[in-house]
Order: sequence, then C-alpha cells, then structure tokens
Amino acid sequence: MDYEYAPLRLPSNVDRLTAAAQLAIAAEFSGWELAKVQLFADGTRKVMLRRRRQTTPQPGLSY
Repeated sequence: MDYEYAPLRLPSNVDRLTAAAQLAIAAEFSGWELAKVQLFADGTRKVMLRRRRQTTPQPGLSY
C-alpha cells in the first residue's frame, strides 16, 4: 500500500487530552491515522500521521 504522511509537532503547552482531540478530528474528517508519536524531554511531541493515497483529492491538515 502507498501512504502519504503528515508530520506534526505539538508544543509542550498542549496537554494530552487536547492533542488527542485534535488528532481524532483529523482522523474523523480527513482519513488520517496515527503512525508514530515521540515525546521529548522538553514536553513537545512529534506526531506522524498517515493515510492511504487516493486518486480523489482529500482535505489536508489545518493546524
């Protein structure tokens, strides 16, 4: 399968619940799924989202 990826960096002031809500909205309306999360010592998170590549255009991320 061929995937497209969208990297995100969430700052340390974004709590876990807010981050989960943002990612759930991206999954619900744009077809993204969580591929990887890295939590750094300073509290920032590096998130990698992915979705299957399709021939019809889909909305991107709007963060």
